[in-house]
Amino acid sequence: MILLWRRRRLVNILIPALLFFLGLYLGARLADYQPLAAMVGRAKKLLPIYSVYTTEKKVALSFDATWGAEYTPKLLAILKQHNVKTTFFLTNIWLKKYPEVAKQIAAAGHEIGLHSATHPHFTSLSEAEMEKELQENSQMVREITGYKAELFRPPFGDYNDTVIRTAERLGYRVIQWDVDSLDWQEHMTAAAILNRVLKNIKPGSIVLFHNNGRYTADVLSPLLEKLKTDGYQVVPVGELIVKGDYYIDHAGVQHPGR
Repeated sequence: MILLWRRRRLVNILIPALLFFLGLYLGARLADYQPLAAMVGRAKKLLPIYSVYTTEKKVALSFDATWGAEYTPKLLAILKQHNVKTTFFLTNIWLKKYPEVAKQIAAAGHEIGLHSATHPHFTSLSEAEMEKELQENSQMVREITGYKAELFRPPFGDYNDTVIRTAERLGYRVIQWDVDSLDWQEHMTAAAILNRVLKNIKPGSIVLFHNNGRYTADVLSPLLEKLKTDGYQVVPVGELIVKGDYYIDHAGVQHPGR
């Protein structure tokens, strides 16, 4: 009985001690790795940046330019009036027709991103064709505006792992959006667009507009006024996103890395 008691006592002492030192060892090893929550939250497939995790009330407005420029001067005037800078994603299709408007966008201090040369579905292209689209788009943007683009928004929001790898290999961050204004749809009124954006916007949001949406310019001023009242700061996409080490979670939210 005494021997059995001694064995039990020894076990009761050794097991907690072993667990303690095992915990110290694992803690030291895990310090070299991302926290489990961060690892689980990371996307298993490659994703573009849909929005940004931030505790600050910052958002980005973006405008895709593929057709028309009728309303763009009004957009630029409103943005200047509110002292706001945004991001315009330009295609070569648009640049060829409206080079002077593109120069006005750049002269006003807005960020310019790539939106492809011919606005194809990128997932239907070979890697070489993707590269050609991006290089030609970048070249025309620089020739017309003098701007060196660092962001790329795939036409139609169409992407896969190859699209993202190709763009990143060429030095471009791939940008989507988490708030779609639907300003291109004919049935959308100015009030409907404004309500939709205000309902869905949050810190770190990237909002999708089009430079020639019928009611986009009408929505812009009341939107900016409301955002200012609510304490939001509107910045270009390139200023919103994380520049250093980061990861993108399964929902497309960009987080600072460790």
